[in-house]
Amino acid sequence: MTARTSSTSITAIDRLGLTLFLAVALHLIFILGLSFDLEMLTFPEESPLPTMEITLVHSRSDEAPEDADYLAQANQRGGGNTPEKVRPSSQNFNPLPVPKQGDAPSTQQAASPQTQSDPLPTMKMITAEQSERAIPELDEKRETPSRPEQVTADKLIESSKEVASLDAEIRQLKETLAKLPREKHLNANTREYKYAAYMDSWRSKVERIGNLNYPDEAKNRQIYGRLLLDVVINSDGSVKRIDLLRSSGHKILDDAAIRIVTLAAPFAPFPEHIRRDFDVLHITRTWVFESNNQLQTR
Repeated sequence: MTARTSSTSITAIDRLGLTLFLAVALHLIFILGLSFDLEMLTFPEESPLPTMEITLVHSRSDEAPEDADYLAQANQRGGGNTPEKVRPSSQNFNPLPVPKQGDAPSTQQAASPQTQSDPLPTMKMITAEQSERAIPELDEKRETPSRPEQVTADKLIESSKEVASLDAEIRQLKETLAKLPREKHLNANTREYKYAAYMDSWRSKVERIGNLNYPDEAKNRQIYGRLLLDVVINSDGSVKRIDLLRSSGHKILDDAAIRIVTLAAPFAPFPEHIRRDFDVLHITRTWVFESNNQLQTR
């Protein structure tokens, strides 16, 4: 019983042998099967498809050839001295045949765009006398640039004298301007605060003296109007000048205004803050002689 069991048992060596056998069998089947498939997939050689090339030709035929070797933009019957089929080119054909003198161009040449060309414009040479445009004549003897004049000692002395003379004139002008009175013009539109008080006192005095000394002739004749007067006052309050800038149209009123200023003078001296800046004041005002026999300055 024990011997039968040992004879039927499978050992590890048996398993290894079986595995090797199966591996070799699978490799042979794979190799043989792959080579068989490659042989079965081999395609027989087939003839290539017929092709036709396209080219450009330089001449044209009226009749189309029966068997064409190429495709082109125009019909052309083959010709030449070679038995082989040669591609048309500019070496095989003359694209621009030169006509003989006196021959008229053929119909085929007139129809081909390659053979037609516009004649070049002819150039005509004209002289300067025939030209419509005036061509300035070039001076053959061009003036050469003159060299800068050399400065000598005499010229330097003369220039220094001119500078000294100009300096003396400028100094004299400054002295003259310094001697001129510093003037300030005041009118009804003046808004500077440091002149407001002086102008108000001057106006009040002129109107008060004017109403007290209103011209009797103007009252009796009912004459009224307005005028523009410029009163120039020195720093001590004295009247320097009276200028009638615009007349009222009545000599009675013009003379009355000047007389009123004379009666009201002298005026108050300039305050210190005005005397520091100016020596003379121009007070320009409009004098109004109203119909109610009253005087106002505006």
